[in-house]
Amino acid sequence: MSVVLSGENLVFSYDAVDVIQDVSLGIERGRFCGLIGPNGCGKSTLLRLLSGVLKPRKGSVRFEGDALESVEPRERAKHIAYVPQQQTRVFPFTAIEVVLTGRSPYTSRFRFENTADREIAMQAMESVGAAHLASRAITELSGGEQQMVAVARALAQEARVLLLDEPGAALDLKHRAQLLSVLAKLRKLRELTAVVVTHDLQMLDGSFDHLYAMREGRLVASGETREVLNEATLADVYDDPNVRAHRVGGRTFVWSEG
Repeated sequence: MSVVLSGENLVFSYDAVDVIQDVSLGIERGRFCGLIGPNGCGKSTLLRLLSGVLKPRKGSVRFEGDALESVEPRERAKHIAYVPQQQTRVFPFTAIEVVLTGRSPYTSRFRFENTADREIAMQAMESVGAAHLASRAITELSGGEQQMVAVARALAQEARVLLLDEPGAALDLKHRAQLLSVLAKLRKLRELTAVVVTHDLQMLDGSFDHLYAMREGRLVASGETREVLNEATLADVYDDPNVRAHRVGGRTFVWSEG
């Protein structure tokens, strides 16, 4: 498989402190990759670098071999969709209006969304179980409902790469399972590539091909999911000797006895 998105020797700093330190990775087309690690290790920052929201202090991010910063933002949005962990909503736009903003890369500056755009937006909402929220004000929705709308907006972009930061954190079990099902279908239909930041290690097992593990701004483990989800690796990643991992029926269950 060809590499669709890559980071090469990435360094990024906040207030002169390096929070990403010489990170390199290559995401192959059609792969589902998980990004794990303790709080504050740099996962969200790395995802922002891969999305182009942040620019590295050193190193480069490439999309299909080209420097990401050289790709015009509207064109970039047709290929890469990013869903941050937290959504800031101030104005009471309806949920469907928020999802329709995902169609902006395909509309001219002086044209409103057409019927086809609205159909795509509604299909995206239906796919994540959020169609019933279409006419609701986004400011009135719960955190989980807002997260579903945010994912629907990303799906409406019809991008080939999805970068999701804790997409299931505010979702109940039903909608978390629905999200994974939608991603799996899109993977088959359009060879979707996904990078997902999560603390829910069970969410990754079985659905994802590859895991990257971070600690203190560095990648400390990379490999197939079942290779990374083992006690020795996880104890090092989370600095917790009490981590336990047990594989049953093709799935790995992880917990801490501390």
